[in-house]
Amino acid sequence: MIRLWTMRRFGVITVTNSAIITPTAAFPGTLTLPSSTLRNDRVTNSIRFLQSPSLLSCFSSSSSSSSSSAAYLPSLDEFSQPKARDDNQKVILKGMTYGVLQEWVESHGFRPGQALMLWKRLYKDNIWATDFDELEGLNKDFKRMVSEHAELGALSFKDIRSASDGTRKILFTLDDGLVIETVVIPCDRGRTTVCVSSQVGCAMNCQFCYTGRMGLKRNLTAAEIVEQAVYARRLLSREVGSITNVVFMGMGEPFHNIENVIKAANIMVDENGLHFSPRKVTVSTSGLVPQLKRFLRESNCALAVSLNATTDEVRNWIMPINRKYKLSLLLETLREELSSRHKYKVLFEYVMLAGVNDSMDDARRLVELVQGIPCKINLIQFNPHSGSQFIQTDEDKMIKFRNILAEGGCTVLMRFSRGNDQMAACGQLGMLGSVQAPVMRVPEQFRSSLRASV
Repeated sequence: MIRLWTMRRFGVITVTNSAIITPTAAFPGTLTLPSSTLRNDRVTNSIRFLQSPSLLSCFSSSSSSSSSSAAYLPSLDEFSQPKARDDNQKVILKGMTYGVLQEWVESHGFRPGQALMLWKRLYKDNIWATDFDELEGLNKDFKRMVSEHAELGALSFKDIRSASDGTRKILFTLDDGLVIETVVIPCDRGRTTVCVSSQVGCAMNCQFCYTGRMGLKRNLTAAEIVEQAVYARRLLSREVGSITNVVFMGMGEPFHNIENVIKAANIMVDENGLHFSPRKVTVSTSGLVPQLKRFLRESNCALAVSLNATTDEVRNWIMPINRKYKLSLLLETLREELSSRHKYKVLFEYVMLAGVNDSMDDARRLVELVQGIPCKINLIQFNPHSGSQFIQTDEDKMIKFRNILAEGGCTVLMRFSRGNDQMAACGQLGMLGSVQAPVMRVPEQFRSSLRASV
């Protein structure tokens, strides 16, 4: 069986009959591919073969390290969406905004009021319907029409795994057989959060993130994103209390799937439905600047930016997207976009990596970098995973780092690991396949530090 892996400017192509060729393998001068299209809709329906001279440039007969210096810049093109279900072209209701649902209901000859009744049964009144039998109180003819022309959901529940600290990881199977993960994080202060995924895998290849090692399989639809929050409330509200917050910090880069993310966020904040407060729905990005601008102009939800470094050199290494959108461009964009917004603060996320980005000089640089940007800074404890070259910054050093930020006038939060004994913590979601994203070459000055840390 032939296996194929390809991604724009990724530096990896794999085509073999019996074994996977790793990035350390030497490639011949030319690579001949079969003329017929290689496709497996359940696995590779979103991976495109891209003819680019630079794609093989990091490989030669003398290649000896998977830590290639060739720049990795993930493609920001839209990946293909999953095929629509056949089922006589049934629509998936949880992929519709309320306005679209109302139009759809009226197009079948029913009153707008019935659309509102249906919407509330999907998202409100502790019903969170996933089955047509749960659509109680609807007109019989209307209910029959809905069952004939629509599907209520897009996910199949697979499993729940409970961590020792009360965190829950929910696994869902998609129609194409892929699996995504959603995390529910209880809080003693009554602020339970659901962390939703926006993609299957991720193309950003952040070096400290387990999900990034998967590569990107495909985008999630708006329905697949929304239903994660619906299921979280349906399955766990009695155990953990009201789920009040949503963070788009699960699998994937939300702004790489911005169309569906904005649509899903709009559905989540609708006052007649799930009714999350826009201030309590936070969408995180690694720093895709054009999409960041669009989000700030089209959405009232909160924004988080995964920063994680104070120099381009370090960020180029641990977050390759920085090679396209430098720190200066990212931060200046935020200054400009937020200058006209009232009482809006961006949340900067900063994963602390021992010997890499946790020096006191880093803390002082961070104070300077965020000047003029209304913000909060969230210091995050690194969550180890198999194959990672990083380790956690110890708690005492995190506190010293925080104190420098606070003395510089920054509002600082500290976030420690939740759910890591079930691989449910920040940066731990996903399941690796036989082919993984490449490890970037470690800058010379950090090699001894990493080795000493380990």
